[in-house]
Amino acid sequence: PIFDLRADRHARRAFGDALAGAGLRLDVAYPFTLSRAADMDALARSLDCAAELGARFVNLLSYDRDPQRQLDRLGAFCDMARPFGLTVAIEFFPRSAIASLAGGLALVHAIARPGEVGLNVDLLHLMRSGGSIAELAAAPHEAIVYAQLCDGESECDDPDFEASSQRLLPGEGVFDVRAFVRVLPPGCPMSLEIPQDAALRAGASRETRARRAMESARRLFAA
Repeated sequence: PIFDLRADRHARRAFGDALAGAGLRLDVAYPFTLSRAADMDALARSLDCAAELGARFVNLLSYDRDPQRQLDRLGAFCDMARPFGLTVAIEFFPRSAIASLAGGLALVHAIARPGEVGLNVDLLHLMRSGGSIAELAAAPHEAIVYAQLCDGESECDDPDFEASSQRLLPGEGVFDVRAFVRVLPPGCPMSLEIPQDAALRAGASRETRARRAMESARRLFAA
């Protein structure tokens, strides 16, 4: 469906009421994208929307490949997020300007804002960027603020399609999802990131897809 919670305050209130009525909480809001031509005023309006809906984190992607400008823009974005009490979670992935865990850790270290900004570690991006569970285990705990779970095959011919449209549920692939969870900082919030176009094309209902996702997570944490 087409909707704009940033501009339509009536829809925003209705969405917030629906969340509260269902006993749900908004964990992370995205996408927030920093690029050479980023509209900082538009980002500020989106931060306001995320805060009103009770988000804890905002997910940040960076496509600016100029190191100093990237750092400056990130600092400005963190300044904007601070009054809202929002933690900035930088997501690295191979196609972006922050392509790996090592690159993300270097940026978090350079911005030096503990408690305000850290990394969102997506297991798929960690594996497809050539990273490892051992590399994540060695990362400073304070630099990791969020995590996203899925599974995958050992190799992938089209990583862009896989990431955006066809991931595997935990337990369906070869990733060591349990080890990934074990090395995260204690209490690190996490979510399932599992777009599945094949299930949509097969006509699986939202309820069916949600149930499958929850069952995969329960099996993961029960073992």
